[in-house]
Amino acid sequence: MQVFGLPGHIIRSGRLSSRIAAQSPDNEAAIRREVVARWRQAMADGLSAEQAAKAVGKSRPTLYRWEKRPELRSRRPRRMRGKTWTSRLVRAVEALRLDYPMWGKAKLGPLLRVQGFVVSDASVGRIIKSLVERGVVTPVTSLRRRRPRWSAKRRFAVRLPRALKPDKPGGLIQIDTLFVNIAPDKAIKHFTAYCPVAKWTVGKAFNRATAAAASVFLDKVIADMPFPVEAIQVDGGAEFKAEFEQACQAKGIRLYELPPKRPQINGAVERCNGSWRYEFYASYELPRSVEALNPILDSFQHLYNHHRPHGALAGQTPASYLKARRANEASPSHMY
Repeated sequence: MQVFGLPGHIIRSGRLSSRIAAQSPDNEAAIRREVVARWRQAMADGLSAEQAAKAVGKSRPTLYRWEKRPELRSRRPRRMRGKTWTSRLVRAVEALRLDYPMWGKAKLGPLLRVQGFVVSDASVGRIIKSLVERGVVTPVTSLRRRRPRWSAKRRFAVRLPRALKPDKPGGLIQIDTLFVNIAPDKAIKHFTAYCPVAKWTVGKAFNRATAAAASVFLDKVIADMPFPVEAIQVDGGAEFKAEFEQACQAKGIRLYELPPKRPQINGAVERCNGSWRYEFYASYELPRSVEALNPILDSFQHLYNHHRPHGALAGQTPASYLKARRANEASPSHMY
């Protein structure tokens, strides 16, 4: 019977177990007994010993030996070579290995010979193995093991809940950064804020994407958004920590951080970044300095929010959508 749909690690573990079982001493002895039994059965059916041996694919001496002793024999020598190194040499190897924990016999051997010891690299390797088994030195495999990456814990931001969806303007603003080359030798960082409900955007250019710049941009977002900003979602960038996080906490704005490797959750602001890149930065001759650039950027921001039709709003502009939404919410029929 063939089973489909098992996880890959279970299939790989099963294959490994089969190979280990096939190479185990008990399994090998059973195979030898089975071959000997078929050889004897062939001779009982009228074949000669030589013909029966050819039929089972083994030589007669091998079959006679397996019949006498089917178990595997140990290849370990009866007399093992004793340890020839001195305690002084062991202490020297231990001292060098503690000074250079990643070095092996090929590097410690020459250093020991410079100190006057007559020792081969192979003997140094055996001494290191003995020290590792005794727990005196740390094995290289443990030193190479990846250590957990240190990261500062956020004090205010929390992980974005999976079921959290904005249902009103300002309910959850997405903020992201965009790397833009103003000139071949001049690059800037553009901060974008975007409301997925009202499709309203706010932008500002900085020379670098820092937490201080992000906190300054937060003030512009609050001032330029025509509705209260209740919550913000950001990725795990360093510019959205430190001063930016403290500014959100001081202003009473909830801050949510995206899970790792989930840029699709920030898809709305990423799409708005494309509009900034191709409709603004790629369409106009712009100055090199951010001080001269930002007033022009504000003009495009006004164009985007008040004059650019938006497909997701059925051809309305964000400003006209907000006006119609507020009129609808203020109508008596909406109240009842």
